[in-house]
Amino acid sequence: MRIKRSSVYRGKIVEVDIETVRLPNGRTADLEIVHHPGGAAALAMDEEDRVCLIRQYRHAANGWLWELPAGKLEPGEPPQQAAGRELQEEAGLQAAEWKSLGLMVSSPGVFTEVIHLFLARHVSPVAADPDDHEVIEVHWIPLAQALAWSVSGEIVDAKTLIGLFRAYEFLEREGKS
Repeated sequence: MRIKRSSVYRGKIVEVDIETVRLPNGRTADLEIVHHPGGAAALAMDEEDRVCLIRQYRHAANGWLWELPAGKLEPGEPPQQAAGRELQEEAGLQAAEWKSLGLMVSSPGVFTEVIHLFLARHVSPVAADPDDHEVIEVHWIPLAQALAWSVSGEIVDAKTLIGLFRAYEFLEREGKS
């Protein structure tokens, strides 16, 4: 239970607070909490069992990462709509079929961010429109190769790892992998 909340920073995307909370064991603690609006990610797959991965430059991660197309939720935006918007903006794709792959929390010790994961199928090209701060390459990788990269450590982005393994499991249950 939150007892007190002190604002440290209010930015364009995140808010940082020090929250004094009462924990389930009765103790109190001052916690640094980064409030984030949440996000959505799309694992787009074509008929050849290839997944669309973007290779994106991330300054905070000191270089290039393999990722699913993803981004933050706009106020009032449904998660699937956000995933579709990001898929179009970052990868130049739209999808006719969407399946939820569930939620993930990115770093629950400090972030409130929840990311909604989706499998997008029956994809077709549209015009991409990445944000000015995004440096992105779009690649189609066989699902088996993307999973192997996940195991080897080539892919380290958490939402991408979780999305790939959940999609694989979903497709196995469906009998399509």
